[in-house]
Amino acid sequence: MTINYRLASMNDLEEIVLLVQNAIVKMEEEGIHQWDALYPTGEDFENDIKNGNLYIGIAEGKIAVVFAVNQECDQDYRNGDWAYPQRSYFVLHRLCVNPAFQNRGVAAKTMQFIEAMLQNRGIQAIRLDVFSNNPYSQKLYARAGYVQTGVADWRMGRFYLMEKYIL
Repeated sequence: MTINYRLASMNDLEEIVLLVQNAIVKMEEEGIHQWDALYPTGEDFENDIKNGNLYIGIAEGKIAVVFAVNQECDQDYRNGDWAYPQRSYFVLHRLCVNPAFQNRGVAAKTMQFIEAMLQNRGIQAIRLDVFSNNPYSQKLYARAGYVQTGVADWRMGRFYLMEKYIL
């Protein structure tokens, strides 16, 4: 499957919000209570678009995946025992695969794309957080070489802070 990545635009917002709502329903069905009506919201994605941080991957004429990357992070990221504290880094936020494209390698391909894109910008490391009760995301990031550096306890539960050196 070919995935074409690009910056999201306001014209994509409605489809992105619907995609995420569908993903939340699927996660809930699987007992993964990671996202809800309070997070992430359409406003979060709208702000990402305005800031030029939101990307989409198009496959088969539909948005197959959405994610944001920037240098912003919650203050609880200070709990991370970051292996590369002096290196330039970006943080991955809100990676979400359209349920219609799940179990087809979209997330793994997207992680490869993100790493290559950031390497080309001279970024040396990627940081992220993963919900402790989401075995699918944990497996994805572990296979991609991300290492746990700490934890953060937020409204929905415990999240593992992770990092990978990419350059």
